Amino acid sequence: MFGTVVIGIGIAGSVRIRDLLNPLPSSPTEHLKLLGFVSRRSLGDVHDVKQISLQEALSSQEVHAAIISTDNHNHYESARMFLEAGKHVLVEYPLALSAEAAHELWELSEQKGKILHVEHIELLTEEYKQLKKEVAGKELVKGTLHFTGGPLDEKRSGFPAFSGIARLTWLVDLFGDLTVTSAMREEQKEKNYSRMTANFQTANKRPLTWIEERGPGMKRDKKINFCFKSGCLESLPEAPRSAVGLFMQDLVLFARKLLGQVSKEELEAEKRRILLCLNLAEEIERHCERPTNPLS
Repeated sequence: MFGTVVIGIGIAGSVRIRDLLNPLPSSPTEHLKLLGFVSRRSLGDVHDVKQISLQEALSSQEVHAAIISTDNHNHYESARMFLEAGKHVLVEYPLALSAEAAHELWELSEQKGKILHVEHIELLTEEYKQLKKEVAGKELVKGTLHFTGGPLDEKRSGFPAFSGIARLTWLVDLFGDLTVTSAMREEQKEKNYSRMTANFQTANKRPLTWIEERGPGMKRDKKINFCFKSGCLESLPEAPRSAVGLFMQDLVLFARKLLGQVSKEELEAEKRRILLCLNLAEEIERHCERPTNPLS
């Protein structure tokens, strides 16, 4: 059994606790034992799970793994502390808010011989799995992925290229290595509105555009327009929801890694994709920080 603690008890942390308390029958999650949770707030017991101190979680020999569900800006420090303490780590995306920090964490995990798993549930949705099937084998001409949603507190969530890295992960997973050709950001701070546009080239020199747009009252939605030589995909495919929740699917994958059930090749490919996306996110941020004219 792997003694496990949850760090942070917001929406994601609460789901993690629920899933750890109710493991998927006959799955690797039955090898995870929830020992407690850590929170900045004094909450006492939650669902009969005891609150423990950060120091207790770090120092306890019974704790083998930590699930980091804190604000994005805390991911790096929390993951670093638990890796330093010799614990396996599952961290919600993004792994860190800079590429350098992400590479450092991966080097630390390898130095310590511990699993570092980054949650990317956007790759586990039935909608995405169906989209990937429809894209497979087609030759891209050009494409756009446009996300809309409500505003975020960037002090906690980070720059949009990092907080929205799920969309970037889709593009990299679908179309392979990308190069940033340009990026800009338009803001109306008094209206809490932001629109980031990043332009890429694929390895075959095909153009891709990612738009991350947020503002009050904006519906959470993704729109695609992927054009191939054989025709265009202009809407996401409909797909039934899986009987197993996304966070539970992610927890199964983490437990499989702990049990040595994931090949080195799979682990290396996943690491490469995650670090590539973070490198791209940082490059997008650099482009956007260059002086531009704000929206009038």
